Amino acid sequence: MAKYLLVGENINWMAIMALVTFFLIFSLTLIMVFGRKAKQYDHVSSLPLDDKPELPKE
Repeated sequence: MAKYLLVGENINWMAIMALVTFFLIFSLTLIMVFGRKAKQYDHVSSLPLDDKPELPKE
C-alpha cells in the first residue's frame, strides 16, 4: 500500500521538498531565537540607542 501512496501521479515533489525545506529552516530559526537567554540580547537591544559606541579594548 505504501508504494501506491508514493507513486501518486499528480504529486509535485519539487513543491513538497521546497515546503519541507522552508518549514525545517523556519523551525530551526525559531528554536535558535527563542532558545537563547535574554542576557545575550541585552547588548544588542541597546545598540541603536548608544550615542558613543564602545571601542574594543586592545
